Amino acid sequence: MNKDQVKGAVKNIAGKVQEEAGKLTGNKEQQIKGLGKQITGQAQKSFGDAKAVAKDAFKSS
Repeated sequence: MNKDQVKGAVKNIAGKVQEEAGKLTGNKEQQIKGLGKQITGQAQKSFGDAKAVAKDAFKSS
């Protein structure tokens, strides 16, 4: 795993926690911020996944 994969996964989890906390407290703003973190985290993880695939493809060339 590269740093983008790890950081993305952590952001995604933090976003889920924040969203759920917002749901429990009825705070729509926290729910939206949590969803935003999840989207950002998933995008960063996907970028890291792509980097890993490219690196593996380069190694096998």
